[in-house]
Amino acid sequence: MIRLTHVDKSYPNGAPALKDVSFRVRKGEFVFLTGHSGAGKSTIMRLLFAEQRPTHGEVRVSGYDVGTLKPRDVPRLRRRLGVVFQDFRLLEDRTASENIAFALEVTGARPDTIGARVIRVLAQVGLTAKARAYPREMSGGEQQRIAIARALVNDPAILLADEPTGNLDERATRGVFQLLRDINAAGTVVVMATHDLDLVRQAPYRTIEVREGAIVYDSATDDPASAGAAAEAE
Repeated sequence: MIRLTHVDKSYPNGAPALKDVSFRVRKGEFVFLTGHSGAGKSTIMRLLFAEQRPTHGEVRVSGYDVGTLKPRDVPRLRRRLGVVFQDFRLLEDRTASENIAFALEVTGARPDTIGARVIRVLAQVGLTAKARAYPREMSGGEQQRIAIARALVNDPAILLADEPTGNLDERATRGVFQLLRDINAAGTVVVMATHDLDLVRQAPYRTIEVREGAIVYDSATDDPASAGAAAEAE
């Protein structure tokens, strides 16, 4: 599903953002990407949804080589992904339903299918009652759930969540995290970047730690029990 092989990424001034990053995410996995702010987590995420290209090395996502991806193929890759951000990125002048529908409209969905698909994902995130609410009328947790619904509406194989609980209180954080766990349990790969170690400790998911642009720990290979489980899965 995802494979990074000896990936380097440099800033325009030549400073390294990522250094020799290699890992693989297989079908069905939930992976925490951890590290302090500035460690390189968001750079990895931007590579995964082709907002940036690697300076060296290979990034493959859902069969696409990001480094050689032609501009016309970027939307095709992104239709296979769902992306959730810390700041929600909802359109303030559109209702919850309209925000979700917009994600279908820009990818060329048949107009006669949009309504039913929006209703389905609203139910999935538990916010059918907020269909006509504007972002300003919803709590932070509700806005993030709508953002997740928008990410899910194209039935992605992979969900990328970049600090999705960073702006939420403890209760909303628990709710959003449980929703992501449910999404993964239904078969979607989830890669979640976070610096919230308390959250990481709540579930026995694979953890990849990034420090100063390099991977310093991967529980799938550095922890004997996890490594054994991964070998059995293969």
